[in-house]
Amino acid sequence: MIEVIGLVAPLFTLILLGYISARVVRIPLEGLAWLNFFVIYIALPPLFFRYLSITPLSEFANTTFLFCATGATFCVFSLSFAIARLSGRANTRESTIQGLAGAYGNIGYLGPPLAIAAFGPEAGVPVALIFCLDNTMHFIMAPLLMSLGDNNREAWIKVIGRILKNIFTHPFIISTIVGLIAAYYQYQPPAPVNKLLHSLADAAAPCALFALGVTAAMRPLKRIPVDLAYLVPIKLLLHPVAVYLAISWIPDVPDHWVYSAVLLASLPTATNVFVIAQNYQAWEQRVSSMIVISTVVSVVTVTGYLYLAKNGYLL
Repeated sequence: MIEVIGLVAPLFTLILLGYISARVVRIPLEGLAWLNFFVIYIALPPLFFRYLSITPLSEFANTTFLFCATGATFCVFSLSFAIARLSGRANTRESTIQGLAGAYGNIGYLGPPLAIAAFGPEAGVPVALIFCLDNTMHFIMAPLLMSLGDNNREAWIKVIGRILKNIFTHPFIISTIVGLIAAYYQYQPPAPVNKLLHSLADAAAPCALFALGVTAAMRPLKRIPVDLAYLVPIKLLLHPVAVYLAISWIPDVPDHWVYSAVLLASLPTATNVFVIAQNYQAWEQRVSSMIVISTVVSVVTVTGYLYLAKNGYLL
């Protein structure tokens, strides 16, 4: 357990430093925009490209594993959506945000640093591939269900166009595609370019975690919604169990793929869910509380999961 605590403590401390900094130094929220831009568009894409481009093509053949992992996430999304809708307290748009809150983990900011620190550089490959499939699923479900729940329904051609734009303009997905192409052709960039990519990739984790802490501090808790009584356990406990059950039967899957997939599922609700809620003006304040509370509770649950994984209790 001491080893696991030593593994996660520096990462969660970066989040804490961001939180404390935002509470002490009153920099406007707009000041976070450039740091987020750097993380999303400049630092994390080279990290994904770097690990994918040097990976043997045989590693990418685990398609059954990938679709089972994302399929389990879809089931958790559907369950969260159904509970919200059947409770009678939420309409289709609000239920969609609750579905995302229960299934859309912080796999962009927290996933890569935690997985690579815990399971080694080779964990970057399943993290990048699962990220692409999971986000594609979320990018499809959010506008689709929002359109169904909107009284002034958009033309389907616009909805489909937005879905395709969200998928194929996301910097992580673009970098993953480019990394796969580089792996296929066994291309490695020139030494100066490679050195730059390494520097940017090394900056990704500390900047992403610090930004996550600042974001949490900028969205203080006003009240704790009753819906969080089931959404937090769904996200932090049921989601990783569902992914584990979905992939544990698949033969010949490397251990670090299994561990990485379950780790991604165990992460707290992504800050992107708040952005989506703002965009559609649905369940904004409550999802903000969900992000903060699930992030705090995940310090315990993620540490517990890593203890089980590092001690071989999952295989």
